[in-house]
Amino acid sequence: FRGRRHCRNTHAREGAYTVITVQNLRKEYGEFEALKGISFDVPKGQIVGFLGPNGAGKSTTMKILTCFMSASEGSVTVDGLDAYSESTAVKAKIGYLPESTPLYSDMIAYEYLEYVAAMRGIAASEHEERIRNVAATCGLKTFIGQEIGTLSKGQRQRVGLAQALIHDPPILILDEPTSGLDPNQIVEIRSLIRSLGKDRTIILSTHNLPEVMETCDRLIVIHQGEIVADGTAQELEEREATNPQVFLTIRGDSVDGDHLHNAIAQLEGVASVRCAPGIEQR
Repeated sequence: FRGRRHCRNTHAREGAYTVITVQNLRKEYGEFEALKGISFDVPKGQIVGFLGPNGAGKSTTMKILTCFMSASEGSVTVDGLDAYSESTAVKAKIGYLPESTPLYSDMIAYEYLEYVAAMRGIAASEHEERIRNVAATCGLKTFIGQEIGTLSKGQRQRVGLAQALIHDPPILILDEPTSGLDPNQIVEIRSLIRSLGKDRTIILSTHNLPEVMETCDRLIVIHQGEIVADGTAQELEEREATNPQVFLTIRGDSVDGDHLHNAIAQLEGVASVRCAPGIEQR
């Protein structure tokens, strides 16, 4: 059994405009419940790290926020717009970098960005200026004339960021932005994200704790479809120090798991109890 004290966000900037609101978000794939009623707000200008192991529900949340898929229950509003009924307007406000960046390896980087600009409805007369701006921002100038298939993983990730920025969105949602990069490339992309966060709201998902510690203003920790912690890195460290987790293994011929769960939950000082995944009740 495992006890955990849940943390909730208490540090949203006072008076800051809430740009993203998620309420009771649920997503089911058949009988599997990927999201179990999560709720959180993101104020304007904040870099938020969505942290959790693979399969925790991070990518599912990102896809719902970007209107790539719909939720089973709950609501999402982006800058006051409903993500379900006003999805086209919401998409215009968001730049999205999915975990598998949608690049065409046989296209030249410049041509690809021109294609994305057209898909975003940007006037042809503005394409060159937009591409020049994102190339400068994302550090593409030295290889923007190369075929994407010849680029390194880090260079392709920069092209992916550029396509997310081509329409100059106020919100960026980045799913595992440093996945598969070498240490030097990770440092470069982290620095770029921090720079982009100076005038944008950013949500990035990762299973890498140093990633969010180095990059983000706030951490939202998700596990098995539930938010289990929410706060700054310092807040979560302080709470963890004063509210440690306790792991308890009980063995016996006739262990009543439900009875033990209830008995432990009623002990003084125990905030919550759950049966750890992968542990058999014996």
